[in-house]
This record gives sequence, C-alpha cells and structure tokens, in this order.
Amino acid sequence: MKNFWTSVFSTLLVMAAGTATADESPQMGLQRITLTAGIHQIDTQVAITQNQHAVGLMYRDEMPMNEGMLFVFEQPTVQCFWMRNTRIPLTAAFVADDGTIVNLENMKPQTTESHCSTKPVRYVLEMNQGWFTKKGVKPGSKLGGRPFSPSR
Repeated sequence: MKNFWTSVFSTLLVMAAGTATADESPQMGLQRITLTAGIHQIDTQVAITQNQHAVGLMYRDEMPMNEGMLFVFEQPTVQCFWMRNTRIPLTAAFVADDGTIVNLENMKPQTTESHCSTKPVRYVLEMNQGWFTKKGVKPGSKLGGRPFSPSR
C-alpha cells in the first residue's frame, strides 16, 4: 500500500509542478503515432517527458473525435490523473504493457478530482469522453500499435 500512495503523491507533484510553469497554451507539436482499437484508428500525440505529462491536454477547447494523447511512463506504476486547466471532458484508458485496457475513467473538465489506474500501468490514453463507449471499447479490450508490439 505504501508504494501505491508514493506513486499517487509523485504523480500529483509532477502534475502540480507542470501547472505552475505552463504558459496556458496547448501543446500541439508532440510526436504522433497511430494506435488501433479493433477496427478503429486513433491519431495519437505521445507525451513522454515530465513536462509533456504535466501539460497533457490542458488549455484545449476541442479535440478531433479520433484523436487522443498517449502518456508513456518509464515503469509500470499506479497512475493518477486530474483535469485542472483541461477544458474538454475526457476519458482516461489505463493500459498495460501488452495494450490491454485495465480500466476506464471519465473525467470532468476543470477539476482536481484524482482518477487512478486499478493496477500498475505504463500507458494512459486520453480520448474525448464518449469515444470508448461509442466504439465498444471496454476494460479488457486491446489497443494495437508500436508501443504494444512485442519488439517495442
């Protein structure tokens, strides 16, 4: 249990640090990859650094329906996200190394309520709220793409 709370605290500190230094403009120039969820393709921005994680999808007024952001962490750990300075409703998919969705969390804009993975994960995919439901993607569904292929 100690590792869980250490992870939660560390993640919140990173996010808080990022909000203090953000310039209130969305980050749009991140690397992009294509992920799949069954037959559906997702144009995905990839957030790798602590600063990219901290800013995430903040300050955006909209995001195209089949677009998202994949947060990549060095090690699997319990990941927690909040929506401070995020203007659009999102759903976070907490994803295992093999691409299996562990759990989904709907998140309200402009809140600091914490939304966490139910077990340690290395990946979190944020999409417009409702996208996963409309596409029939649920916990246990698998995502495909470069991060989840065996040769990574």
